[in-house]
Amino acid sequence: MASISVKNLGKAYKQYPSPLARIKDWVHPGGGPRHHLQWVLRNVSFEVGEGETVGLAGANGAGKSTLLKMIVGILKPTEGEIIRTGRVAALLELGMGFHPEFTGRQNLFMAGQIIGMTVDEIQERMAEIEAFAEIGEAIDHPIRTYSSGMQVRLAFSLATAKRPDLLIVDEALSVGDAYFQHKSFDRIQRFRRDGTTLLIVSHNRFAIQSICDRAILLDKGSIAMQGPSEPVLDYYHALMADKEAVSIRQQVLENGQVQTISGTGEVTLEGIRLIRADGNSVSAVNVGEPVRLELKAEVRANVHELTLGFMIKDRFGQPVYGINTFSVNKTSPIYQRRVKGHCHFDFCMNLGKGNYSIAFCLSES
Repeated sequence: MASISVKNLGKAYKQYPSPLARIKDWVHPGGGPRHHLQWVLRNVSFEVGEGETVGLAGANGAGKSTLLKMIVGILKPTEGEIIRTGRVAALLELGMGFHPEFTGRQNLFMAGQIIGMTVDEIQERMAEIEAFAEIGEAIDHPIRTYSSGMQVRLAFSLATAKRPDLLIVDEALSVGDAYFQHKSFDRIQRFRRDGTTLLIVSHNRFAIQSICDRAILLDKGSIAMQGPSEPVLDYYHALMADKEAVSIRQQVLENGQVQTISGTGEVTLEGIRLIRADGNSVSAVNVGEPVRLELKAEVRANVHELTLGFMIKDRFGQPVYGINTFSVNKTSPIYQRRVKGHCHFDFCMNLGKGNYSIAFCLSES
Protein backbone atom coordinates (compact mmCIF):
# COMPACT_ATOMS: atom_id res chain seq x y z
CA MET A 1 0.00 0.00 0.00
CA ALA A 2 1.03 3.64 -0.45
CA SER A 3 0.62 6.96 1.31
CA ILE A 4 1.83 10.56 1.05
CA SER A 5 2.74 12.93 3.87
CA VAL A 6 3.54 16.55 2.99
CA LYS A 7 4.76 18.82 5.79
CA ASN A 8 5.38 22.57 5.52
CA LEU A 9 6.38 22.22 1.88
CA GLY A 10 7.70 25.19 -0.04
CA LYS A 11 9.28 25.83 -3.43
CA ALA A 12 11.05 29.02 -4.49
CA TYR A 13 13.06 30.04 -7.53
CA LYS A 14 15.94 32.51 -7.57
CA GLN A 15 15.18 35.77 -9.38
CA TYR A 16 18.20 37.76 -10.61
CA PRO A 17 18.12 41.44 -11.62
CA SER A 18 20.47 40.75 -14.56
CA PRO A 19 22.40 37.93 -16.29
CA LEU A 20 25.62 39.36 -14.80
CA ALA A 21 24.27 38.92 -11.27
CA ARG A 22 23.49 35.27 -12.07
CA ILE A 23 27.05 34.68 -13.34
CA LYS A 24 28.56 36.35 -10.25
CA ASP A 25 26.43 34.13 -8.03
CA TRP A 26 27.76 31.05 -9.83
CA VAL A 27 31.40 32.15 -9.78
CA HIS A 28 31.45 33.58 -6.23
CA PRO A 29 28.52 32.00 -4.36
CA GLY A 30 29.73 33.37 -1.03
CA GLY A 31 29.88 37.01 -2.12
CA GLY A 32 26.54 38.01 -0.64
CA PRO A 33 22.97 37.73 -1.95
CA ARG A 34 22.52 38.79 -5.57
CA HIS A 35 18.99 37.46 -5.99
CA HIS A 36 15.64 37.28 -4.28
CA LEU A 37 13.39 34.25 -3.87
CA GLN A 38 10.12 34.00 -5.80
CA TRP A 39 7.92 31.57 -3.86
CA VAL A 40 5.66 29.31 -5.92
CA LEU A 41 4.46 27.21 -2.99
CA ARG A 42 4.64 27.93 0.75
CA ASN A 43 3.45 26.20 3.94
CA VAL A 44 1.70 23.32 2.19
CA SER A 45 0.80 20.39 4.46
CA PHE A 46 -1.58 17.47 3.91
CA GLU A 47 -1.87 13.68 4.17
CA VAL A 48 -3.10 11.09 1.67
CA GLY A 49 -3.77 7.81 3.42
CA GLU A 50 -3.48 4.27 2.10
CA GLY A 51 -6.13 3.54 -0.53
CA GLU A 52 -7.48 7.11 -0.39
CA THR A 53 -8.31 9.17 -3.48
CA VAL A 54 -7.69 12.92 -3.26
CA GLY A 55 -8.38 15.59 -5.88
CA LEU A 56 -6.22 18.68 -6.27
CA ALA A 57 -7.95 21.79 -7.61
CA GLY A 58 -6.89 25.36 -8.29
CA ALA A 59 -6.53 28.00 -10.99
CA ASN A 60 -3.68 28.01 -13.50
CA GLY A 61 -0.54 29.14 -11.69
CA ALA A 62 -1.75 28.03 -8.26
CA GLY A 63 1.15 25.58 -7.97
CA LYS A 64 -0.54 22.23 -8.67
CA SER A 65 1.95 20.86 -11.21
CA THR A 66 4.91 22.09 -9.16
CA LEU A 67 3.54 20.27 -6.12
CA LEU A 68 3.09 17.02 -8.04
CA LYS A 69 6.61 17.23 -9.49
CA MET A 70 8.03 17.58 -5.99
CA ILE A 71 6.01 14.62 -4.73
CA VAL A 72 7.23 12.49 -7.65
CA GLY A 73 10.83 13.65 -7.18
CA ILE A 74 11.34 15.65 -10.38
CA LEU A 75 11.79 18.88 -8.39
CA LYS A 76 13.54 19.38 -5.06
CA PRO A 77 11.65 21.31 -2.35
CA THR A 78 13.15 24.53 -1.03
CA GLU A 79 11.76 23.78 2.41
CA GLY A 80 9.66 21.15 4.16
CA GLU A 81 9.55 17.41 3.57
CA ILE A 82 7.66 14.74 1.63
CA ILE A 83 7.31 11.18 2.91
CA ARG A 84 6.15 8.66 0.29
CA THR A 85 5.58 4.91 0.53
CA GLY A 86 4.82 2.30 -2.13
CA ARG A 87 5.53 1.99 -5.86
CA VAL A 88 4.71 5.26 -7.63
CA ALA A 89 3.47 5.88 -11.17
CA ALA A 90 2.97 9.43 -12.41
CA LEU A 91 1.06 10.78 -15.41
CA LEU A 92 2.40 14.33 -15.56
CA GLU A 93 3.35 15.11 -19.16
CA LEU A 94 2.19 12.23 -21.33
CA GLY A 95 4.57 11.40 -24.13
CA MET A 96 7.50 13.27 -22.59
CA GLY A 97 10.69 11.37 -23.42
CA PHE A 98 9.44 9.68 -26.59
CA HIS A 99 12.07 9.84 -29.35
CA PRO A 100 10.52 11.06 -32.63
CA GLU A 101 12.68 8.78 -34.82
CA PHE A 102 11.98 5.59 -32.85
CA THR A 103 8.88 3.52 -33.53
CA GLY A 104 6.08 3.34 -31.02
CA ARG A 105 7.20 -0.15 -29.99
CA GLN A 106 10.81 0.94 -29.53
CA ASN A 107 9.69 3.90 -27.45
CA LEU A 108 7.63 1.60 -25.24
CA PHE A 109 10.72 -0.41 -24.36
CA MET A 110 12.77 2.74 -23.76
CA ALA A 111 10.16 4.72 -21.78
CA GLY A 112 8.99 1.62 -19.89
CA GLN A 113 12.47 1.09 -18.45
CA ILE A 114 12.65 4.77 -17.48
CA ILE A 115 9.52 4.38 -15.32
CA GLY A 116 10.90 1.26 -13.65
CA MET A 117 9.62 -1.68 -15.70
CA THR A 118 11.94 -4.46 -16.84
CA VAL A 119 12.28 -5.54 -20.48
CA ASP A 120 10.54 -8.82 -19.62
CA GLU A 121 7.62 -6.97 -17.99
CA ILE A 122 7.21 -4.70 -21.01
CA GLN A 123 7.33 -7.69 -23.38
CA GLU A 124 4.80 -9.55 -21.27
CA ARG A 125 2.38 -6.61 -21.33
CA MET A 126 3.03 -5.49 -24.91
CA ALA A 127 -0.13 -7.06 -26.35
CA GLU A 128 -2.27 -5.43 -23.64
CA ILE A 129 -0.61 -2.04 -24.19
CA GLU A 130 -1.22 -2.25 -27.95
CA ALA A 131 -4.84 -3.30 -27.46
CA PHE A 132 -5.58 -0.44 -25.05
CA ALA A 133 -3.87 2.21 -27.21
CA GLU A 134 -5.74 1.09 -30.35
CA ILE A 135 -3.31 2.68 -32.83
CA GLY A 136 -3.04 -0.41 -35.05
CA GLU A 137 -0.06 -0.78 -37.38
CA ALA A 138 1.22 2.65 -36.31
CA ILE A 139 2.86 0.93 -33.35
CA ASP A 140 5.74 0.08 -35.72
CA HIS A 141 5.93 3.53 -37.33
CA PRO A 142 8.13 6.41 -36.11
CA ILE A 143 6.61 8.60 -33.40
CA ARG A 144 7.12 11.68 -35.62
CA THR A 145 4.32 10.35 -37.85
CA TYR A 146 1.85 10.21 -34.92
CA SER A 147 -0.83 12.75 -34.16
CA SER A 148 -0.81 14.21 -30.65
CA GLY A 149 -3.82 12.01 -29.79
CA MET A 150 -1.98 8.85 -30.84
CA GLN A 151 1.00 9.79 -28.66
CA VAL A 152 -1.34 10.34 -25.71
CA ARG A 153 -2.95 6.93 -26.24
CA LEU A 154 0.41 5.16 -26.31
CA ALA A 155 1.84 7.04 -23.32
CA PHE A 156 -1.23 6.47 -21.13
CA SER A 157 -1.39 2.79 -22.07
CA LEU A 158 2.24 2.30 -21.04
CA ALA A 159 2.02 4.32 -17.82
CA THR A 160 -1.02 2.37 -16.60
CA ALA A 161 -0.05 -1.08 -17.91
CA LYS A 162 0.98 -2.12 -14.41
CA ARG A 163 -1.17 -1.17 -11.42
CA PRO A 164 0.88 1.01 -9.07
CA ASP A 165 0.52 1.41 -5.31
CA LEU A 166 0.36 5.18 -5.79
CA LEU A 167 -0.87 6.87 -8.97
CA ILE A 168 -0.40 10.61 -9.49
CA VAL A 169 -2.36 12.11 -12.40
CA ASP A 170 -2.01 15.66 -13.76
CA GLU A 171 -4.89 16.46 -16.16
CA ALA A 172 -4.52 13.11 -17.95
CA LEU A 173 -8.30 12.66 -17.77
CA SER A 174 -8.83 15.62 -20.10
CA VAL A 175 -6.59 14.55 -22.98
CA GLY A 176 -7.39 12.62 -26.14
CA ASP A 177 -10.80 12.15 -27.73
CA ALA A 178 -14.00 11.48 -25.77
CA TYR A 179 -13.82 7.72 -26.37
CA PHE A 180 -10.28 7.43 -25.01
CA GLN A 181 -11.07 9.73 -22.08
CA HIS A 182 -13.84 7.28 -21.14
CA LYS A 183 -11.45 4.32 -21.35
CA SER A 184 -8.85 6.14 -19.28
CA PHE A 185 -11.43 7.11 -16.67
CA ASP A 186 -12.59 3.48 -16.36
CA ARG A 187 -9.02 2.23 -15.91
CA ILE A 188 -8.33 4.74 -13.13
CA GLN A 189 -11.64 3.78 -11.49
CA ARG A 190 -10.54 0.14 -11.55
CA PHE A 191 -7.23 1.04 -9.92
CA ARG A 192 -9.18 2.83 -7.19
CA ARG A 193 -11.38 -0.20 -6.53
CA ASP A 194 -8.27 -2.40 -6.35
CA GLY A 195 -6.75 -0.25 -3.61
CA THR A 196 -4.41 2.13 -5.44
CA THR A 197 -3.84 5.43 -3.64
CA LEU A 198 -4.69 8.27 -6.05
CA LEU A 199 -3.75 11.95 -6.20
CA ILE A 200 -5.51 13.60 -9.15
CA VAL A 201 -5.32 17.12 -10.62
CA SER A 202 -8.24 18.03 -12.84
CA HIS A 203 -10.39 21.04 -13.80
CA ASN A 204 -13.18 18.54 -14.46
CA ARG A 205 -15.56 18.69 -11.53
CA PHE A 206 -17.19 15.40 -12.53
CA ALA A 207 -13.82 13.62 -12.45
CA ILE A 208 -12.98 14.82 -8.94
CA GLN A 209 -16.42 14.36 -7.37
CA SER A 210 -17.01 10.92 -8.88
CA ILE A 211 -13.59 9.51 -7.96
CA CYS A 212 -12.22 11.42 -4.99
CA ASP A 213 -12.92 10.94 -1.29
CA ARG A 214 -11.94 14.55 -0.64
CA ALA A 215 -10.31 17.54 -2.33
CA ILE A 216 -7.58 20.10 -1.70
CA LEU A 217 -7.81 23.64 -3.10
CA LEU A 218 -4.60 25.50 -3.90
CA ASP A 219 -4.73 29.28 -4.27
CA LYS A 220 -1.67 31.49 -4.84
CA GLY A 221 0.74 28.79 -3.70
CA SER A 222 -0.93 27.76 -0.46
CA ILE A 223 -3.83 25.59 0.65
CA ALA A 224 -7.03 27.63 0.70
CA MET A 225 -9.30 24.77 1.75
CA GLN A 226 -9.42 21.00 2.07
CA GLY A 227 -12.23 18.61 2.93
CA PRO A 228 -15.17 16.85 1.20
CA SER A 229 -15.09 17.36 -2.58
CA GLU A 230 -18.39 19.20 -3.07
CA PRO A 231 -17.90 22.17 -0.68
CA VAL A 232 -14.25 22.54 -1.74
CA LEU A 233 -15.20 22.67 -5.44
CA ASP A 234 -18.13 25.00 -4.72
CA TYR A 235 -15.70 27.35 -2.99
CA TYR A 236 -13.24 27.07 -5.90
CA HIS A 237 -15.87 27.90 -8.53
CA ALA A 238 -17.10 30.81 -6.41
CA LEU A 239 -13.54 32.16 -6.40
CA MET A 240 -13.31 31.77 -10.16
CA ALA A 241 -16.72 33.33 -10.90
CA ASP A 242 -15.70 36.87 -10.13
CA LYS A 243 -12.56 38.02 -8.37
CA GLU A 244 -13.50 41.67 -7.90
CA ALA A 245 -15.35 42.92 -4.82
CA VAL A 246 -16.75 39.50 -4.05
CA SER A 247 -17.17 38.06 -0.56
CA ILE A 248 -17.23 34.28 -0.13
CA ARG A 249 -18.40 32.40 2.93
CA GLN A 250 -19.54 28.92 3.83
CA GLN A 251 -22.03 27.82 6.44
CA VAL A 252 -23.13 24.44 7.77
CA LEU A 253 -26.85 23.77 7.30
CA GLU A 254 -29.09 21.91 9.73
CA ASN A 255 -28.69 18.69 7.74
CA GLY A 256 -24.89 18.89 8.10
CA GLN A 257 -24.18 19.90 4.50
CA VAL A 258 -21.98 22.89 3.68
CA GLN A 259 -23.46 25.81 1.73
CA THR A 260 -21.21 28.21 -0.23
CA ILE A 261 -22.41 31.81 -0.52
CA SER A 262 -20.66 34.40 -2.68
CA GLY A 263 -21.42 37.76 -4.23
CA THR A 264 -21.11 41.52 -3.92
CA GLY A 265 -24.05 41.91 -1.52
CA GLU A 266 -26.39 44.30 -3.38
CA VAL A 267 -29.09 41.60 -3.31
CA THR A 268 -29.41 38.68 -0.92
CA LEU A 269 -31.45 35.51 -1.18
CA GLU A 270 -33.74 35.41 1.85
CA GLY A 271 -35.78 32.26 1.33
CA ILE A 272 -36.16 29.19 -0.86
CA ARG A 273 -39.01 26.70 -0.97
CA LEU A 274 -39.81 23.67 -3.10
CA ILE A 275 -43.61 23.44 -3.14
CA ARG A 276 -45.96 20.67 -4.20
CA ALA A 277 -49.30 21.25 -5.91
CA ASP A 278 -51.05 21.15 -2.49
CA GLY A 279 -48.97 24.14 -1.32
CA ASN A 280 -46.79 22.23 1.16
CA SER A 281 -43.02 22.76 1.28
CA VAL A 282 -41.06 19.55 0.67
CA SER A 283 -37.46 18.33 0.29
CA ALA A 284 -38.33 15.15 -1.65
CA VAL A 285 -40.73 14.65 -4.56
CA ASN A 286 -41.76 11.85 -6.88
CA VAL A 287 -40.27 11.41 -10.35
CA GLY A 288 -42.28 13.49 -12.86
CA GLU A 289 -44.22 15.35 -10.17
CA PRO A 290 -45.09 19.02 -10.92
CA VAL A 291 -43.44 21.40 -8.43
CA ARG A 292 -42.93 25.10 -7.83
CA LEU A 293 -39.57 26.55 -6.77
CA GLU A 294 -40.06 29.85 -4.94
CA LEU A 295 -37.23 32.33 -4.36
CA LYS A 296 -37.41 35.37 -2.06
CA ALA A 297 -34.83 38.14 -2.24
CA GLU A 298 -34.05 41.45 -0.54
CA VAL A 299 -32.61 44.31 -2.58
CA ARG A 300 -30.07 46.35 -0.58
CA ALA A 301 -28.96 48.70 -3.38
CA ASN A 302 -30.47 49.96 -6.62
CA VAL A 303 -30.09 47.19 -9.21
CA HIS A 304 -30.74 47.43 -12.93
CA GLU A 305 -32.35 44.35 -14.50
CA LEU A 306 -32.06 41.82 -11.70
CA THR A 307 -31.98 38.20 -12.89
CA LEU A 308 -32.79 35.25 -10.62
CA GLY A 309 -32.06 31.68 -11.61
CA PHE A 310 -31.34 28.19 -10.37
CA MET A 311 -29.52 25.04 -11.47
CA ILE A 312 -30.31 21.47 -10.43
CA LYS A 313 -27.17 19.32 -10.09
CA ASP A 314 -26.77 15.56 -9.70
CA ARG A 315 -24.69 13.88 -6.98
CA PHE A 316 -21.52 14.47 -9.01
CA GLY A 317 -22.19 18.21 -9.23
CA GLN A 318 -23.07 18.09 -12.93
CA PRO A 319 -25.86 20.45 -14.08
CA VAL A 320 -28.96 18.60 -15.32
CA TYR A 321 -31.55 21.39 -15.51
CA GLY A 322 -31.68 25.12 -15.00
CA ILE A 323 -33.47 28.31 -15.96
CA ASN A 324 -33.55 31.99 -15.01
CA THR A 325 -35.90 34.95 -15.20
CA PHE A 326 -33.99 36.50 -18.13
CA SER A 327 -34.63 33.47 -20.36
CA VAL A 328 -38.38 33.57 -19.66
CA ASN A 329 -38.65 37.39 -19.97
CA LYS A 330 -39.41 38.00 -16.30
CA THR A 331 -36.49 40.37 -15.65
CA SER A 332 -37.47 43.66 -14.03
CA PRO A 333 -35.87 46.83 -15.50
CA ILE A 334 -35.06 48.37 -12.08
CA TYR A 335 -35.20 47.15 -8.49
CA GLN A 336 -35.12 49.90 -5.87
CA ARG A 337 -33.15 49.68 -2.65
CA ARG A 338 -34.87 48.09 0.40
CA VAL A 339 -37.42 46.28 -1.77
CA LYS A 340 -38.33 42.67 -0.99
CA GLY A 341 -39.66 40.52 -3.78
CA HIS A 342 -40.04 36.98 -4.93
CA CYS A 343 -40.39 34.93 -8.06
CA HIS A 344 -41.24 31.31 -8.79
CA PHE A 345 -40.60 28.66 -11.42
CA ASP A 346 -43.10 25.93 -12.24
CA PHE A 347 -41.78 22.71 -13.79
CA CYS A 348 -42.10 18.93 -13.65
CA MET A 349 -39.39 16.98 -11.83
CA ASN A 350 -38.54 14.84 -14.86
CA LEU A 351 -35.35 13.43 -13.36
CA GLY A 352 -34.26 9.93 -12.50
CA LYS A 353 -34.47 8.63 -8.95
CA GLY A 354 -31.61 9.91 -6.79
CA ASN A 355 -30.23 12.80 -4.75
CA TYR A 356 -29.94 16.27 -6.25
CA SER A 357 -28.83 19.70 -5.09
CA ILE A 358 -29.97 23.15 -6.23
CA ALA A 359 -27.67 26.11 -6.82
CA PHE A 360 -29.11 29.64 -6.99
CA CYS A 361 -27.87 32.83 -8.61
CA LEU A 362 -28.82 36.49 -8.41
CA SER A 363 -27.14 38.72 -10.96
CA GLU A 364 -27.43 42.11 -12.61
CA SER A 365 -27.95 41.78 -16.37
